Amino acid sequence: MLAEKTGSTKRVEKDSLGEKTISNDAYYGIHSLRAQENFTVSGYKLHPELIIALAMVKKAAALANMKAGVLERAKAMAIARAADEIINGQWHEYFIGEAIQGGAGTAINMNANEVIANRALVILGQRPGAYDKLHPVDDVNKGQSTNDVLPTAMRITAIRLWQRYVKANLLLAASLREKAAQYQDAIKLGRTHLQDAVPLTIGAGLEAWAEAVQRDIERGYRAQKLLAEVNLGGTAIGTGINAHPLYREIVIEELRSASNIPNLRLAKNLVDATQNLDVMVEVAGLLRAGAVTLTKIANDLRLLASGPTAGLAEVELPPLATGSSIMAGKVNPIIPEVVNQACFKVFGNDLTISMAASAGQLELNVMQTVLAFALFESLGMLAEAVNSLALKVVKGMKFRVERCRHYAESALSLVTPLVPVIGYAAAADVARKALAGGKSIQEVVRELKLLPEEQAQELLDPRNMLPR
Repeated sequence: MLAEKTGSTKRVEKDSLGEKTISNDAYYGIHSLRAQENFTVSGYKLHPELIIALAMVKKAAALANMKAGVLERAKAMAIARAADEIINGQWHEYFIGEAIQGGAGTAINMNANEVIANRALVILGQRPGAYDKLHPVDDVNKGQSTNDVLPTAMRITAIRLWQRYVKANLLLAASLREKAAQYQDAIKLGRTHLQDAVPLTIGAGLEAWAEAVQRDIERGYRAQKLLAEVNLGGTAIGTGINAHPLYREIVIEELRSASNIPNLRLAKNLVDATQNLDVMVEVAGLLRAGAVTLTKIANDLRLLASGPTAGLAEVELPPLATGSSIMAGKVNPIIPEVVNQACFKVFGNDLTISMAASAGQLELNVMQTVLAFALFESLGMLAEAVNSLALKVVKGMKFRVERCRHYAESALSLVTPLVPVIGYAAAADVARKALAGGKSIQEVVRELKLLPEEQAQELLDPRNMLPR
């Protein structure tokens, strides 16, 4: 309801709780304003992708209601046009509520209804707040409930963010493989337990990282498939009350078109899809696995770059910033460090998602706003972390080939190929004598005359220990 004061720059809107005064040119309404006043806990704003996804849902619903014959064409087209503007980045400033809310996100849905309704009114030549001409709930929210709108928008948002994450991982995998090709024949020392192990090539180590990243790409594709099942049309608890039967048949096809996600599908059981968020926990777990991969790579890079004079110093990372306010000339591995911290945040968000999903009761999970915020934050942070690692580290890093070869040729673990020839105990004795005397394995073998010179050279050449 609207009661505008003549000649005023303000309008007064009414709901069942009373009245609120709103600026005449504001596209939000009374429900949005109440949310802004009520939810002051987090300070986090709605994710821009969620705003876009909400507009996609509202556009699809309007066109489906029009085709079902329950919404006038002029209204439907105005709603769709207003939604398109939001999809293209306009009017986001009128989504004024916080991301984490009570009420299962009802105020988020109402904010979308009001912004789209008021913008549609202007498109129709009316003033904002003229709800007798086009109503936020009766028209924009027709055939819908927060309980099917918000979960559907959450899934669309997550899919679009997963697409960015996969794209970033494709870049990282390609960058690692390109670097692996550059160093495919360069030898280095492998390590287990942070102790010397047997040799491998630098390229093989980089390919191993790329393979792990490739699994995260596959996890991303799997997550998108899991998220493509939505409950739009289920309305309040999945029974479809107040939604026209033809609308429910049409709306998913309209949503595929509006979102450009062709594999969106209606959930088999809408009651289940409305109350259970275990799929969100599953996809968060897939993302957590990606954060584990990224943490491992970042940790390895920091260790391999340690030094540059008193550490391993096998790889030189691109210098990006001064590393100390007191130690002049110091340069730190700042990108791997920030990547680690982004991953730690993802691990924490994963716990939040699990707790929120488990806290639902009966026909609805009212904790879905914090779940959505945590998932979107994790996806956004991890995609940027992957991009940063690929572009700011991997593409420009350089391995110190001579240093890597020196480690490989001087390691006590070179004794390993002797085991099948002279036995484990004798080989262990060679290693102990080399360590005690500060000598190489080759030197001890020659001194003890354990093998003919030619056989010893062949067995103890690090290059002959590589896969063939």
